Amino acid sequence: MGAKGNDEGDTVHLTDAGQTQRDDVASSGASTAADTIEVVGSIKWFDAGKGFGFIVPDNGMPDVLLHVTCLRRDGYQTAYEGARIVVEALNRPGGLQAFRVVSMDESTARHPSQLPAPRTHVVVEATSGMVRLEVKWFNRIRGFGFLSAGEGTPDIFVHMETLRRFGITELRPGQYVLVRYGQGPKGLMVAEIRPDGWGDAPSSH
Repeated sequence: MGAKGNDEGDTVHLTDAGQTQRDDVASSGASTAADTIEVVGSIKWFDAGKGFGFIVPDNGMPDVLLHVTCLRRDGYQTAYEGARIVVEALNRPGGLQAFRVVSMDESTARHPSQLPAPRTHVVVEATSGMVRLEVKWFNRIRGFGFLSAGEGTPDIFVHMETLRRFGITELRPGQYVLVRYGQGPKGLMVAEIRPDGWGDAPSSH
């Protein structure tokens, strides 16, 4: 009684209904306390060209994806690194994603020229020469991937922030890149990365 009628009404489990409700929220633009999590944190980085960035929550939760459409829907054009932000986030398959910007305080934001060296992941010392490796896997949302020198060789970890430091925005499986790598705390890690054919480019570029 009182439930929405449908042919399978008696067999719909609560978890299914919750999933349906969450999907409806994502598509309809409505939100409820049951579906969203309020996240308070700082802008880790935001790339206006790519149209997304990440928030570092204050409570130690994983980074939250912030898409430009979410910003613009709530009246913001971009987000600056270091700005304080409060958002409602949805739990999506790739992780938490900002759904609504509650507030943003740009008084703590930093101009790119004032930013310190990357501090959110380990930076390794290169111990190899420049080698040409194939992209085995890369997930832009998770912010990392792996490169391979071929069958039987250990995978080499590459972090999104290493890419950004060398002006590369993303990698695709099967693509080749030039890298120098070193030993990180959990295995081999990329220290420097360049586009394939970089050595042939004019030095003035």
